Amino acid sequence: MNTGLGGAMDIIGILLSVIFVSAMLIWVERRLLAVWQDRLGPNRVGPLGLFQVAADMIKMFFKEDWIPPFADKPVFVLAPTIVFITMLTGFAVIPFAPGVGIIDFNFGLLYFLALTSLSVYSVVLAGYASNNKYSMLGSLRAAAQTVSYEVFMGISIMGVVMLSGTFNLREIVEAQRDGWFILPQFAGFIVFLVAAVAESRRAPFDLPEAEQELIAGFHIEYSGMKFGMFFVGEYLGITLSSAMIVTLFFGGWLGPWLPPLVWFCLKTAAFILFFILLRGSLPRPRYDQLMTFGWKAMLPVALLNLLATGAVALSSA
Repeated sequence: MNTGLGGAMDIIGILLSVIFVSAMLIWVERRLLAVWQDRLGPNRVGPLGLFQVAADMIKMFFKEDWIPPFADKPVFVLAPTIVFITMLTGFAVIPFAPGVGIIDFNFGLLYFLALTSLSVYSVVLAGYASNNKYSMLGSLRAAAQTVSYEVFMGISIMGVVMLSGTFNLREIVEAQRDGWFILPQFAGFIVFLVAAVAESRRAPFDLPEAEQELIAGFHIEYSGMKFGMFFVGEYLGITLSSAMIVTLFFGGWLGPWLPPLVWFCLKTAAFILFFILLRGSLPRPRYDQLMTFGWKAMLPVALLNLLATGAVALSSA
């Protein structure tokens, strides 16, 4: 990767672009769900309601940053920063295009899995520090849900590692020049996609903050910028998961005619839209149904995919 001034400019450009995209996804989600459900959505503040995001940000900045007197204040303040930092630094290993990225090392895929594991500490600490029963129940749900689906996510990508022979994300993309891994690893893709939705705690798997049961779950006591960090962190997680799906299963930046960076952005945008439309399409299951589905359906599929991929790899060796 580039070093010196060029490398610093790449880092700043990528991080600012990611934060801007995540912020604009607030508007995209509102408009897209409005179209999906035959209603208007934001259309008052600026053209097409584009300035609604700016209005929300101003509100976040100036809203009272209240900390409950019964909360564990240091942990309460630390919790929202964890999810924001872990999701943001996850983009460090994403190969956006040849020569475009922050860092390239041989264990980028393991780095991604490690950061997604660390992000669960944010919701656990938020629920604990809030000293609120609803928050605590939400954080316990989030911990069990994330840890469970991390298992399936890790197993689902082992087939990609077998086919490419590396944990390096750039080399995984290059290994797909003769064909995207979505075809031989379709089962692994489905498992990874479902696990990514569950780990990002997006509907229909938003059980840790199910308003009918837990009001707002683990961030019920948060307001102002702390709530905003949880909010943006969720969209950062969606963008990171979409970028990783494109990298592992859809050839990353590979594609004809258009520049590589454009291909990567178009593919990632398609999966971001899928995450958003999924929210307006499926009902939320019960929590026991979610966990049962993971261990009784997702785990066997992930293991069978791993065994089949290993058998094919050995037979062709």
